[in-house]
Amino acid sequence: MRLLHTMLRVTDLQQSIDFYTQLLGMELLRSKDYPDGRFTLAFLGYGDESDHTALELTHNWDTNSYELGNAFGHLAIEVEDVYAACEAIKAKGGEVVREAGPMKHGSTILAFVKDPDGYMIELLGTKRSD
Repeated sequence: MRLLHTMLRVTDLQQSIDFYTQLLGMELLRSKDYPDGRFTLAFLGYGDESDHTALELTHNWDTNSYELGNAFGHLAIEVEDVYAACEAIKAKGGEVVREAGPMKHGSTILAFVKDPDGYMIELLGTKRSD
């Protein structure tokens, strides 16, 4: 068994694709419109879906907003340098909501950024001791 993908509902598909590709370095793996159902699915990731987990973005054409709820926490992405990743994201207009630094009560370097729909993305350094 393996984890295939995580799905997020988004309100502006192109804005979300741009965020995940241009700010977080993912690539658009595939996308398909379903006119009868009035939705589009786009799959993004850091490698081929046969070897890597993907992020599925679902755009329901007739939905303008979503409630994020309080059960979902965040997606986590490993980066080589959390400080540099935050600077690059800010330089491209992204929103860093927790600057890079050690986690509370630990030494793991992390940061949080927010995607266009308000989903939280945790950036974690490659060397974690916690």
